[in-house]
Amino acid sequence: MQHGGDMKLDQELERQLAALVADDGLELLATEVIGSGPRTVVRLVIDGPEGVTLDHCSAVSQQASAMLDVEDPIPHAYTLEVSSPGLERKLYSKRDYEVFGGHRVKIRMRPSYRAHRVLSGTLKGLLGDSVQLQLDTQEVVELPYEEVFEARLAVDWDAIMKEGNTAP
Repeated sequence: MQHGGDMKLDQELERQLAALVADDGLELLATEVIGSGPRTVVRLVIDGPEGVTLDHCSAVSQQASAMLDVEDPIPHAYTLEVSSPGLERKLYSKRDYEVFGGHRVKIRMRPSYRAHRVLSGTLKGLLGDSVQLQLDTQEVVELPYEEVFEARLAVDWDAIMKEGNTAP
């Protein structure tokens, strides 16, 4: 069990869900089990090379729902949510830290990490087990990967608004 009482799906089921999503040409970034009792939400976060459409989400939702009905990992009612990471997507894996090098990110550290709580800057990537972050002061800090609570892409809304609707 994780802290906060969140459940996890077992690894075999995660593997099956990942394979199911891969069949649609997509990637399963994360499975999150949130809440407890009948209010439990099982969230699948999926992404694809061209992003994710509503059709993708509903197709994966139907397939995953059928698989979860068979496997029955949760002994009571729950809600299945399929979502895309969105613009301010979370970084889920070490690979994400490489892929999104050069992007602006906002990183929240675990409470046990004393030096900083929340940092924003430009992600430089990973060096061993350290996240390299260039702060706006140009200083580069190394953050222990294990101490990162959450990292998200920080969307530069000003730049987006200036460009108008030329988003891909």
